Amino acid sequence: MRYARRYWMTFMLLALVSVGLAQPKDVNLWFHGGVGDAATAVQEYIDDFNQLQSGYRVIYTEIPGGAVAGSGYNDAVNAAAVAGDLPCLLDLDGPFLYNYAWAGFLQPLDDFLTPELRADFLPSLIDQGIYNGELYALGQYDSGLALASRRSLLERAGVRIPEGVGDEWSLAEFDDALAKIQALDEVAYAIDLKMNYGAGEWFTYGFSPVLQSWGADLIDRDGYQEAEGLLNGEAAVAAMTWIQSLFESGYTTLTPPDDNEFVNGRAGMGWFGHWMAPSYLDAFGDDLVVIPMPRFGDTPVTGMGSWAWSITSNCPQKEGAWSFLEFIFEPENILRMVDAEGTVPGRTSALAMSDVYGEGGALQVLVDQLQQGVAVPRPKTPAYPTITAAFYTAMDNILKGGDVQTELDIAVDKIEADIRVNDGYR
Repeated sequence: MRYARRYWMTFMLLALVSVGLAQPKDVNLWFHGGVGDAATAVQEYIDDFNQLQSGYRVIYTEIPGGAVAGSGYNDAVNAAAVAGDLPCLLDLDGPFLYNYAWAGFLQPLDDFLTPELRADFLPSLIDQGIYNGELYALGQYDSGLALASRRSLLERAGVRIPEGVGDEWSLAEFDDALAKIQALDEVAYAIDLKMNYGAGEWFTYGFSPVLQSWGADLIDRDGYQEAEGLLNGEAAVAAMTWIQSLFESGYTTLTPPDDNEFVNGRAGMGWFGHWMAPSYLDAFGDDLVVIPMPRFGDTPVTGMGSWAWSITSNCPQKEGAWSFLEFIFEPENILRMVDAEGTVPGRTSALAMSDVYGEGGALQVLVDQLQQGVAVPRPKTPAYPTITAAFYTAMDNILKGGDVQTELDIAVDKIEADIRVNDGYR
């Protein structure tokens, strides 16, 4: 018995030593390149997480290709998915996650989230992350789409300043505002539409809300099988004709040199995503006014959706991957990314800590649009990569003088052909 006890004590000592010497388990992470401060913030998260615990070691890889959806980053993710070589942790532009979830590349997150944590996230982020009834991705932040101008400029032009969500300009008021701003000697044109971004996801994110507010859409969301009659119907043609007219009338330009046309005063307004908010606030301070998206039809619609985090289905360290996500989802860490990117904090507890997005903040309109039902997600279907490519190609051709009906018909044909080839993505 004495020898058995001595053996057991020796075994326990060896076990404790082996635990102490155990190497942390690697958790590989991919992040999209070309985003400067955001990439720095992710690296800082990883450094902090790796120092705070010893069970896991997150390993960072920045994939080239930039932040634009449809760019080289998404090509790299697709190639790795096909090869079975995805990392444990992957950041994805929200609407692209449905294709990966449909293909089986992502792990549902529902079992990891407590009800309390889930309830604290913006409903738009939860909505974006759900495919086929399961949550596959969750972002630290959501996005915002609105108009910006200077209060002093609008007052000189005699333009009514909306008070917030529920007090939007109608189409007629927006047209009137554009005309009055265009007439000011101090501006070169009425509004900057960020055409320097080129044909890509900006066109879908930034301008499909115009179609949706007008009564059209990129696809019939009842089953996601048809685009006919919605993307090329009367309302869609009217919406795209109106957008085309902004260039024909000289209210905007196809060739801005950079992001700064509103900041440098050449444009009287900016049609902007949240990422421009820091520079707008720095330039104009209290004179900046953020204007909710106009009502082109019965209701206003704004863009939503963000880069979000997923755990891949082949990840051998799912618990470790979730531990890292729990860490970066803490309100203080969300605000670190908000400071880097100007993004909309993804949790209500983080919103309450934000000077610019919280109650009475300069950017509260972006939050109100997300919380009050104005935001519409991009189509939640595995066909989304084809849908966005077809739309932004059509819009690019339209802005360069193409026939609106013809270009939208071509887009519909591309989308429906892809759905047929993939047996409806059932």
